Amino acid sequence: QVQLVESGGGSVQSGGSLRLSCAASGYTYCSYDMSWHRQAPGKEREFVSAIDRDGSTNYADSVKGRFTISQDNAKNTVYLEMNSLKPEDTAMYYCKAGGGRGIYCPPHERQDYWGKGTLVTISS
Repeated sequence: QVQLVESGGGSVQSGGSLRLSCAASGYTYCSYDMSWHRQAPGKEREFVSAIDRDGSTNYADSVKGRFTISQDNAKNTVYLEMNSLKPEDTAMYYCKAGGGRGIYCPPHERQDYWGKGTLVTISS
């Protein structure tokens, strides 16, 4: 069973920085596109950033220039470096592993997986 565990959330003041981590485990033959999403209180979950198997990255306009996504394939870990944080960045941040692929990837692992989230709170 694929498991994603986020960490690194916390409370910081506006202008501060945080680094989120997402450790993935429970799979051997599949590869996934990894992404971060967030959900603020009373709002829908929204896309933040993604990195694909080739290392290509994508960002929501609201975080471009402030957030950086990266991955360490040896550690099966994805990071989200967040700088110049704003109160509107306050949300639960979720890691997602999308679309399991690979010649030997079993059918039951060819799906999306979500972590339980890590809370980021930015005070003004």
